Amino acid sequence: MANKKIIIAIDGYSSTGKSTVARQLAKALGYIYVDTGAMYRAVTLFAMRKCFVDATHFNKEALERFLPFIHIHFEVNTKTGIAEVYLNNENVEKEIRKLEVSKLVSPVAAVSVVRRKLVEQQQLMGKDKGIVMDGRDIGTVVFPEAELKLFMTATAKDRAERRYNELIERGDKVTYEDVLKNVVNRDHIDSTRKDSPLRKADDAIMIDNSNLTLEEQFEQIMKITKDIISKME
Repeated sequence: MANKKIIIAIDGYSSTGKSTVARQLAKALGYIYVDTGAMYRAVTLFAMRKCFVDATHFNKEALERFLPFIHIHFEVNTKTGIAEVYLNNENVEKEIRKLEVSKLVSPVAAVSVVRRKLVEQQQLMGKDKGIVMDGRDIGTVVFPEAELKLFMTATAKDRAERRYNELIERGDKVTYEDVLKNVVNRDHIDSTRKDSPLRKADDAIMIDNSNLTLEEQFEQIMKITKDIISKME
């Protein structure tokens, strides 16, 4: 690959495989990968542990007061080569992926003060380019100037099936109905929130992977990436 480095912004609905393809791209290009969804999940986990949020209530004011005490960073797991998220120096990578966190992350991510804090951190991470970042508002808010923007989508049914299988393989006790309900609910909250709602950037390339294998998806996106980088030279 050429030495010209770019910013790759990947947005889209939950459970569309954004993180998977972002990791693949980062590894192939020698770029840094940042999973912004993990950052919001870490904040959500913090709020859950402090009893600021659960299925029946959400104390936004308390969470906002404690934001200065929330420190998030990524460290590469030397065995897997994957960057894992740390909350106040504790590896919470596995805990933040649980369905309990998934059910509460969208309301937490909708809080304007939380978004501002994390967006500032995300923009700093991309100042030298050579980064692949995925989330809900990367191409619209975090890096509107990104050289490559992708928007991932798939049917709710397909996404729920993938997420369900992933959770079951990991040993979590969940039902498909609960996972599907969570996917649909997150879509609604993410798309209708007032602050940085999920939407496709005007210049983003839509990738519908409902009927694509992981290999087909990666090949398609890698070709697009190479074309963009070659035009930058």
